[in-house]
Amino acid sequence: MRGNTGRAVAGRLFGRRARLRWVHLILGGALLMPYWLLGTVVAGPLLGGQAMFASSPAVQFTAYAIALPLAAVTALFPLTRPMSVAAARSLCGVAEGRFAEGPADSRDARLRTAGWYTLHVGLGGLVSGATLALPPFAVTTMLLPFSPGLRASAVAHFWSLDQEWLVYGGVPAGLLMLLALVAAAACAGSFMARQAPRLLGPTPADRLAAAERRAAELAVRNRLARELHDSVGHALSAVTLQAGAARRVLDSDAAADVAFVREALAAIEETTRRTVGELDAVLGLLRQGEDDGELPGPGLEALDGLLAGAAAAKVGLRIGEGLDRVPAAVSREAYRIVQEGLTNAVRHAGGQPVTGWIGVDGEELEIVMENPLPAGGPVVRPGGGRGLRGLEERARLLGGTAASGPVGEVWRLATRLPVGGGR
Repeated sequence: MRGNTGRAVAGRLFGRRARLRWVHLILGGALLMPYWLLGTVVAGPLLGGQAMFASSPAVQFTAYAIALPLAAVTALFPLTRPMSVAAARSLCGVAEGRFAEGPADSRDARLRTAGWYTLHVGLGGLVSGATLALPPFAVTTMLLPFSPGLRASAVAHFWSLDQEWLVYGGVPAGLLMLLALVAAAACAGSFMARQAPRLLGPTPADRLAAAERRAAELAVRNRLARELHDSVGHALSAVTLQAGAARRVLDSDAAADVAFVREALAAIEETTRRTVGELDAVLGLLRQGEDDGELPGPGLEALDGLLAGAAAAKVGLRIGEGLDRVPAAVSREAYRIVQEGLTNAVRHAGGQPVTGWIGVDGEELEIVMENPLPAGGPVVRPGGGRGLRGLEERARLLGGTAASGPVGEVWRLATRLPVGGGR
């Protein structure tokens, strides 16, 4: 038990973490130097015109007292926090997640950073001064019993080391001084590490900003997921339907309808080519890791190509007037809504015809799609899908409405979007 305790104490005093914290304190002492030099300029006249670099303790500590408020003022700049965080994260042994990120933008964050910086340079100046002065003094004290000439020297007299008792107690006294320095540095480093999360950690404003950033990132990811789902899901459903129809035609008769098969293959080619382009655009955003607010993709101007690619689904969708004045954002979402409606009809309705219309009604874009409910029940994928939920989210984000479900003997999708633009 005693051995374990001794090793634990030695680790706290001489371990790697203690050494790094000591380096952090010495860095604080180095940062204090410009403020301390400026303080000595002021301290000399205040203390009766003493020299700027006088060795008087009064001048030294007066300059130290003047330096600390100067350091606090300069630490109010926002960029002080990321620099302080970088040093504390590397040297203080504090978990990375407990620090705030970015400049100190709020008043509370700037005041906390100023407090940390003042504490860093203040304690660092004291520890650095002791680190420079105490080891030579302690070594000299330990050498006194072995050097009569040293005991009679001016250095020993200046430091009051010509006392008789030091002839016998110089070595223990010197070792105790060094141990006291190590213990003081370890305690100061531990104190700084405890204060780091409190003074350099996120403020309530930082946590709110981080939560908003995470929400924005999740929103972008959801938008990209909807784009991928709608684009790829529709393409696969259309290609599956076209390929299945072509296969059935080829299997039904040796004299197959070559024109129909050629048309199905052309539709497959066009659908896959269009989808690859859309997929490249969305994956490009994922590679960039950011979103410019406007996802790329086709709009209502590409509706004819979409309906042509779904020819085997027997689509009879009437297109009204006024689509040219639909805003670009609404146009893209409307295209995806029509695409998802066709995908659901192909996937779940067993090849039933799809009818409806799309057009501007007053200040709203109206999309209505219907298909008869299949007699044998819809074809449902294992595990279900998220297409209709994503469709409702698209409409809601634009300030519109979307509803889908059975009405009598048909399945109806009805969507209304404001043409004045999305929120």
